[in-house]
Amino acid sequence: ASFIGAMAIADLVKTTLGPKGMDKILQSTGRGHSVTVTNDGATILKSLHIDNPAAKVLVEISKVQDDEVGDGTTSVVVLAGELLREAEKLVATKIHPMTIIAGFRMAAECAREALLKRVMDNKEDPGKEHFAKLAVDAVMRLKVRRFILDKKIGIGQPKRIENAKILVANTAMDTDKVKIYGARVRVDSMNRGTICDAGILAIEHADFDGIERLALVTGGDIASTFDNPESVKLGHCKLIEEIMIDALCVLSQTVNDSRVLLGGGWPEMVMAKAVDELARKTPGKKSHAIEAFSRALIAIPTIIADNAGLDSADLVARLRAEHHKEGSTAGIDVGDMAERGISEAFKVKQAVLLSATEAAEMILRVDEIITCAPRKREDRM
Repeated sequence: ASFIGAMAIADLVKTTLGPKGMDKILQSTGRGHSVTVTNDGATILKSLHIDNPAAKVLVEISKVQDDEVGDGTTSVVVLAGELLREAEKLVATKIHPMTIIAGFRMAAECAREALLKRVMDNKEDPGKEHFAKLAVDAVMRLKVRRFILDKKIGIGQPKRIENAKILVANTAMDTDKVKIYGARVRVDSMNRGTICDAGILAIEHADFDGIERLALVTGGDIASTFDNPESVKLGHCKLIEEIMIDALCVLSQTVNDSRVLLGGGWPEMVMAKAVDELARKTPGKKSHAIEAFSRALIAIPTIIADNAGLDSADLVARLRAEHHKEGSTAGIDVGDMAERGISEAFKVKQAVLLSATEAAEMILRVDEIITCAPRKREDRM
């Protein structure tokens, strides 16, 4: 029973996995009913109201993954969910959870060792100058004449504007609520769609410190009202653009740990092959748990293929055949990941593997969820 909530969370975000994953619309229930469109696992999970304890465990590992390495938030939840799905089948066949946990630990260590054998050092990568320029550019934005505003750009608004004119306003974009007695009169706020249609980028709820710095950097005045906008001095900026946080996080991890792996489902296939070989050598019921771990790993490229509209059953079967060849570099779409230059940070993949295994173990140890009475407050004299 403790598995259900965790698997439901994994099923919720697994359609967002991969480069062609689907988006989710997050609609706030609060005032304004703000809408966010995203396929970032951490953003989706942070927005959920969850009361299931097992589901909360997966949300927490996603937050830890986001804080520690900045990427792989969806992968860690999906892998943990698949491990629990396989564990549920094993429990139904009367295999004890502690036996499953022991098998999962052996499989996780074997998978990690398989990655370490195939890891590549990226210190001498020919593209390092390009990525170094990206990193330096991100840091240079914090200099006096440049500025990063930590706010999201609205739906349908341009993500990049050159030679922009900027109106900095310390006032609400909506009209004030007006109480009118004795008549049926309604005062409407400005339609945000009008702003989008005009190609205007509008960012709301920047704190006052952000507004002051923005006015200083752009050379504009801060407007306190929209009564006479034509008399307000506008700021100017050569370029406004949205930056990709996940990309910078991966880049920073690669700088700290230069080891990389091929991407496109290649790591999961390498790990699954090594774990399958371990299962054949392991006696007893632990071998069933190790085989289940391998199936959970293969579920990741299967889901990525499904999300891309590919025939996952045929593709994974072909991938398995390719990886039986020594030194295979095949990934999803059965292409050479080395030739295509598709790679990912070893630190991210290792964190996904270990965190997902730990989360699955934690939930597997639970045999019942007990609802407790609220803690009574002690009377203080």
